[in-house]
This record gives sequence, structure tokens and C-alpha cells, in this order.
Amino acid sequence: MGEMRQNRITGEWVIHAPERGKRPHQYGNGQSSASQRPQRREDCPFCPGNENLLPPILMQLPEEQKDRWQIRVVPNKFPALTPEKGPERSSAAMSIRMPGYGRQEVIIEHPRHDLDPSGMSEMEVRRLVDAYRLRYRTALEDRNINMVLIFRNHGARAGTSLRHPHSQLIASHVVPAHVRARERIAQRYYDYWGRCLLCELLARECEERRRVVMETPGFTAFVPFAAEVPFEVWIVPRSHQADFASITSEERSGLARCLKEMLRRIREKLGDPDYNYIINSSVRYKEEEPQLHWWLQIRPRLVTPAGFEIGSGMRINPTLPEENAEILRGH
Repeated sequence: MGEMRQNRITGEWVIHAPERGKRPHQYGNGQSSASQRPQRREDCPFCPGNENLLPPILMQLPEEQKDRWQIRVVPNKFPALTPEKGPERSSAAMSIRMPGYGRQEVIIEHPRHDLDPSGMSEMEVRRLVDAYRLRYRTALEDRNINMVLIFRNHGARAGTSLRHPHSQLIASHVVPAHVRARERIAQRYYDYWGRCLLCELLARECEERRRVVMETPGFTAFVPFAAEVPFEVWIVPRSHQADFASITSEERSGLARCLKEMLRRIREKLGDPDYNYIINSSVRYKEEEPQLHWWLQIRPRLVTPAGFEIGSGMRINPTLPEENAEILRGH
């Protein structure tokens, strides 16, 4: 029997219709995309030795080993947002416009063309998390930036244009309406109950255990009660933090371990599907707000939205979160 569940973070309803779903082994292509790639390509701008194809390097880790790098950060070569012009708006009749103000960076995750975070060492993923935090903080040094989004696209269906493992950062002057709506829901809950909504949801998941997949020091990974897509996973810090920049050194190690393991399980159990992951953090001026709580969201690309989803705004998930969590736990 299908049912409708409400995502308390967004207020949106999700239809769970398991009778429409596939068996878990039918998801994905059953092959690892990494196994089909060489360790280096002559025409890849992110591979070592092809620095002439890169924009200027903004940051490199480890900093003390210039010839033995793991992480490189460069400006996006084809950005939608740039910092050249200011964010001043103009209007004519009912139209409002402004320059495409912001910043876009590419975080090259590893010298190897065929190695993504699911196959990296825990220390290498920890270094990636360090890079995320450093670039996040650097982007907010521009006082015109109000939102910083760090994300990773894996596979063509997820929007990947270059196969070399990389993440991206986009910093924007404008805060999207759906982010503001999410903030308002959190604010209303806090004003009514005096508690953080995501802290409450996390406590419920830890108590019920039905959708929890794994835990590391400081973090819990679970399939949310109203997951919008099959095998969606949230990695949530157990300590209350509104802003991703607040993450401590110990917490960065816990996040790295959790992220690597969840990506490994998704790859091995679902046939290396395409996916996106996103770090959802507070916007500027709300870093210390008691109602906001950052989290990392992994969304495998296993189903395609059709006419009903596009027209109604509601998602149909052909699986049950409890069954997804059981599969990812390995039982």
C-alpha cells in the first residue's frame, strides 16, 4: 500500500508507491564508471601535466608539497556567475534584472582521473572536506555574497560534463526562494517549540533506528522519512550547527568517514548510479541562528521526474525509505 509523507524541512509532500518500484538490483548499470576510465588522459585539463589547459590555480592541498598535490581549486572556465560587475538591480515596467554576480570554482578532488571519493582513502576524503570548508569561508569574504553552495555531480544524468573527479562551489548574491521558504519553516517551528526542527528529526531517527544507515563520531547518516528519491541519504551533524564553516577538525574527520562509506555502499549496492550531493548550510547573517542546522544530502539519480511531478511539484518515490536503509546497512 502506498502512502504520502511530508518532508518537514521543506513542507512538501512525497508519494511513496513501492508497487511501482524496481527490485534494488535493477537500479544502476551494474558497472563501475571508474573501472572504465584510465588513470590519466592527455586531453583532460584536470589531469597532472595538463596545467596549460587550466585557469590559474586558486588553492592547492597539501600546500607544502607543490609537486605532489591532491586537491586543486580553479575558477570555473565557463561560469554563469562572475564577480566582475556588482549586484545592483535595474527595472523596467514589471521586469527586474541584475548582472550575474557571484563566484564559481571547481574543486579537483584527486590527480587520478579514475578515482572518486568512494574509492579514496579516508585521509584523502578528509582533505577534500578541508578544501570545502576553506573555499566556503573564502567565498564569504566577499560581502556581496549571501549564499554559498558546495555540490558534487557524479555521472551524466547528474550533470557531469568532465569525468575527472571534481566538486563545485557556486556563491551567489541572490538567495533562492526555496531556501528562504525552508528557513521560514525552521523559524516557525523554533518560535512554536523553542527547538531546532532538524535536531528534532535527527533525534527521532536515532530513537527509531529504522532508517539509520550508519554513524561516525559526530554524524548520523539516514534515509529521511519522506525521501524524495530512492536511496536518498542525509548526513547530519549531531551537534547543532547552522553554518558548515563551524565544523571542527574532529568533525571533519567524522564527516569524511561517513561520506566515503555512504558513497561506497551506494556504488556497490546500486551499481554505481549517477548522483548529486549538496551541502545545505545557512545563508549569510544566519550563521548563529538557533533554528537552522546544516546537512549533507545525497540524491542518487535512479528515477526521472515525469509529467505529474513537474506539474504538481510533488515527487513519486517508488520505494520505501525503511527498505532503502536496510539495503544500505547491508542486511
